Amino acid sequence: MPKSFFFKPFFFLYRIFFRKLKGFPRSVSSSHNASSSQSKNDKFFGSLYSHRSDLSNQTMIIFSFEGALLKSSSLFDYFMLVAFEAGGLLRSLVLFLLYPLICLVSEETGLKIMVMVCFFGLKKDSFRVGTAVLPKFFFEDVGLEAFEVLQRAGKKVGVSNLPRVMIESFLKDYLEIDVVVGKELKVFCGYFLGLMEEKENNVLPVLEEPNGEDMGFDIIGITASNKFHDHQLFYYCKDVYLVGNSDKRSSKKLPRDRYPKKLVFHDGRLALKPTPLDTIAILMWVPFGIALAIFRIIVGISLPYGVSFPILYFSGLRLTVNDNTKRESQSINSHCSLPNDKPKGVLYVCNHRTLLDPLYICFALKKNLQAVTYSLSKMSEILSPIKTVRLTRKRHQDAEMMERLMNQGDVVVCPEGTTCREPYLLRFSPLFSEISDEIVPVAVDTHVTMFHGTTAGGLKCLDPLFFMMNPSAIYTVQLLDTVSGLSCCRDGSRSSIDVANSVQGEVGRALGFECTKFTRRDKYLILAGNEGIACKSNQPLKFE
Repeated sequence: MPKSFFFKPFFFLYRIFFRKLKGFPRSVSSSHNASSSQSKNDKFFGSLYSHRSDLSNQTMIIFSFEGALLKSSSLFDYFMLVAFEAGGLLRSLVLFLLYPLICLVSEETGLKIMVMVCFFGLKKDSFRVGTAVLPKFFFEDVGLEAFEVLQRAGKKVGVSNLPRVMIESFLKDYLEIDVVVGKELKVFCGYFLGLMEEKENNVLPVLEEPNGEDMGFDIIGITASNKFHDHQLFYYCKDVYLVGNSDKRSSKKLPRDRYPKKLVFHDGRLALKPTPLDTIAILMWVPFGIALAIFRIIVGISLPYGVSFPILYFSGLRLTVNDNTKRESQSINSHCSLPNDKPKGVLYVCNHRTLLDPLYICFALKKNLQAVTYSLSKMSEILSPIKTVRLTRKRHQDAEMMERLMNQGDVVVCPEGTTCREPYLLRFSPLFSEISDEIVPVAVDTHVTMFHGTTAGGLKCLDPLFFMMNPSAIYTVQLLDTVSGLSCCRDGSRSSIDVANSVQGEVGRALGFECTKFTRRDKYLILAGNEGIACKSNQPLKFE
């Protein structure tokens, strides 16, 4: 018997499995079987990008979301995000264990398996992964060339074989796509069944005016070359341009400054895109990460700074301190206070990246501070090694309470009122400028490798645990020049809002972040569908 007989099964499995391991294909087979040969109206995408300068407001572009717009060749990553963020660790483990089967079956069957695992049993009204989590990862996967072509069209129609709840918010709210056509999920008693509707919706209204008349657009289609005419809408196109694998490889990443809408808010625990290999790393790390997090927390709350800091450093927690303050020999307090006034402590005002911001500022200064914050879970309050006070959001009560704390010593406050993990600063509440004469702005930034230590829709009591579970995490603390408070401006030349905006600007320039007027309420409306206190609205907030 020839030796090649024994190797044939191996090479057969290699061709099927390991080729697909590089990435689950972008799109699945349509119910319409395309011809094996290209029609005379099908062209390559490069000719559209380079030579079609006649695209205008009278042009409608119908494009395949996963086949033409995204650079990635894998859909598994996005379903893993849904499984982990909406379903938890167990559901993501099940999806990962089924990955070899997903690679071996047909593309359409593989998509159905992922939809079943990720969506079965999820409550429809509370599903916000498509709004709060996926847009960031979609943006990082958008090809610049395809995006520029879409920007030149008068009307844009996005077509996808993914569930519509995964892509609609991103395409409409962030990319300003006019119409999104995706798969509908079956729902029973308000819960997803994990099944997609087999029948396709009538697509003619997409191409017509509300009164039924033809829009008069010059219709162009863009889709993947390996899935020829993968949706019935492409049969209405005058020309169809095909995006090949070489186009994907050579495509540039869409830079952040080209985003049509700013991505200010983002939710979810995962800090990295869960590719198959990264998913293995995450699942293997979780047990060790929990043990490491518990160890770090015990060290942080039980040992003095001089002892705990080196131990935490060698465990993977890094702290970089830049002291840019120019402290005068005589304190600002001595200039601004009246003769009979009791000297107050120094107020440290920082932007808010995680709940650990006050603690790391204490590490940077090597002394204990009192922290005041707007949002604090009971667990975080118990575990905090420094005195932490929760603000009531009632201006008069909060002012009196901060006055008492300032008379006792130095205080650190995060006037944004909530965390923001993107390179933006939310509006600074002006209350702090009325409390202290001596204000030290502090610019704080973090970098994590696996998990985010903040959440808007999850359990906030787990925020410190997730941050401590990172294999490594970097905190950067910059102490900036001291700013005088409102009481030093007795002539009324500045208001409390002016002082708050000035401090926000200083922190923003130090970090390279953009200052915004968004508030805590805006964040929770976008990410959680409520105002951060009680659910009053399920509509996401659109912003400029």
